[in-house]
Amino acid sequence: MAITQERKNELINEFKTHESDTGSPEVQIAVLTEEINNLNDHLREHKKDHHSRRGLLKMVGKRRNLLNYLRDNNITRYRDLIQKLGLRR
Repeated sequence: MAITQERKNELINEFKTHESDTGSPEVQIAVLTEEINNLNDHLREHKKDHHSRRGLLKMVGKRRNLLNYLRDNNITRYRDLIQKLGLRR
C-alpha cells in the first residue's frame, strides 16, 4: 500500500520548487495523491478494510487542507499543480 522510497524521490524531484525542497505544499500534495491512488486500488479489492478506509479519508482531508492553503496563497501554483496531477476542482 505504501509507496516506495524510489517513487517518493521521483515525485519530490518532479514537484520541488527549489534544490533542497522536500516539504513544499506541491511536494506534499503530490505524495499524498500517489498514496491516495494506491489506497483506492487496494480498497477496490478489499472492500471491508475499514481501517485503511479511515486512513484514506484522513489523507484526503489533509490533501484538501494543503490545496486550500495553496489556493489562498498562490493561485497560479495551485492551478499548475492540479493540472499536473489531474485533480478535478
